[in-house]
Amino acid sequence: MHTQSARGNERWEVVKTKLRAELGDDVFSNWFGRVLLEEQSDDMVRLSVPTRFLKNWIQLHYKDRIVNLWKNEGESIDRVELTVRGAIRPRRAPSLPAPGNLNASNSNYQTRALSPTRRIDTAPSRNGTPELPGTMGDVQMQFLQGAALKPQLIFDNFVDGISNGLAFTAVRQMSGTDAKNLDLLYIHSGVGIGKSHLLQAAAAAVRAQGQKALYVTAEYFMYHLVPALRTRSFTAVKQTLDSVDLLLIDDIQLLHGKQLQHEFCQTLRMLLDSPKRVIVASDRPPQALDTLDEPIRRRLADGLVTAIQQPDYTLRRNILANRVALAKRDYPTFDVPHAVLDHIARIVTSSGRDLEGAINRLIAHNQLTHQPVTLELADKTLHDLVRTSEVRAVRIEDIQQVVCKHFSVTKADLLSSCRAHTIVRPRQIAMYLSKMMTPRSLPEIGRRFGNRDHTTVLHAVRKIEKMVKADGSLAGEIDLLKRLAQS
Repeated sequence: MHTQSARGNERWEVVKTKLRAELGDDVFSNWFGRVLLEEQSDDMVRLSVPTRFLKNWIQLHYKDRIVNLWKNEGESIDRVELTVRGAIRPRRAPSLPAPGNLNASNSNYQTRALSPTRRIDTAPSRNGTPELPGTMGDVQMQFLQGAALKPQLIFDNFVDGISNGLAFTAVRQMSGTDAKNLDLLYIHSGVGIGKSHLLQAAAAAVRAQGQKALYVTAEYFMYHLVPALRTRSFTAVKQTLDSVDLLLIDDIQLLHGKQLQHEFCQTLRMLLDSPKRVIVASDRPPQALDTLDEPIRRRLADGLVTAIQQPDYTLRRNILANRVALAKRDYPTFDVPHAVLDHIARIVTSSGRDLEGAINRLIAHNQLTHQPVTLELADKTLHDLVRTSEVRAVRIEDIQQVVCKHFSVTKADLLSSCRAHTIVRPRQIAMYLSKMMTPRSLPEIGRRFGNRDHTTVLHAVRKIEKMVKADGSLAGEIDLLKRLAQS
């Protein structure tokens, strides 16, 4: 047996790269972001994880896949062992305030609120399912806290305009003391346009009124809520949900997993039915949440559904002015001339997040060099933000439409089980382009192509990659399809 070696580390990096390609960045980060290679022998690999919950989850869902990936690298590995790093008995949770005090006024406890990156360690119960440490009361209180809020994400710092006005008004209404006319709101938009800001602002506003708000991210849902609801504290958690005045679920599109789809949907159904008011955010409309079952999609669509559009020039300019005003509180000498703000609003068009990043870069440069902010400095500092904003986000649906038109096939053909060459080749090209041009994971692409397995998508991607290298005419055809999908 030999312990961790340079060769072992190289093999592990290759295995992780393949796992990331198959699962997508979000799922890979959730489950494998903190997995370390500890030891490799001739037939065994030992990996370590920070919590028993992660150990149980990976053993149940990914162990065989990891073994196969190691074998694909020419290793004779036939088993993977998982250990918990620093496996010590969890300390008893500190005493918590009474449920009635779990609001924004209790600032000392709020600073200890569980964040998505701070995992709750779990231990196997008698029947093999994860069980949270501590008492039933501990689980109930930890559950009620939800994911941590960022103090700067409040309504006073949100800039509204034509593109986000309806969503802003609806969220303000639902977080007010009189929200009788609206009990379910669904917001969808691209990345960095304000969904999370609105949800966290609503949670902060409700808590400031002395009511209970539960803000839940997809990661928090997977790491905390599902395990909590499997334990014998289910009744206590259900009672906690019934006491919540406003439930906020962020990035619901990230809740997926074929084996646990039914469990996710059952838990979501209970979450949606328990509180008085619910706000859900996603990057797509309810009908496009193909990882959730049809009753859940209909339930979400029954509420008010509103989209946040890309910010127009006026809103971008107002966001920049607002961020500069906030920055001057900490950096009184920092200033951006109106002409520079106008220029940035014209060239950085992708998202509010990029606009905020632009101001942060200018602050850093100004404070480090003490040089004034000029048009030349803005162009030099923000050039990469301008380039990324020039490319329109491409959806799998766009790719399918372009491929169908180019090859004279129907979308039903792409999604069918037909093995005719005239159908298989366009299908494989569409899968290849979906992987190259969108952030979607292999499993999700497979679902969009008739619920195919991720290995089918991976085979198509590798095959088209190989053909493009050998066939110049096909490479030109692929480039044409890329341009058409982006137009």
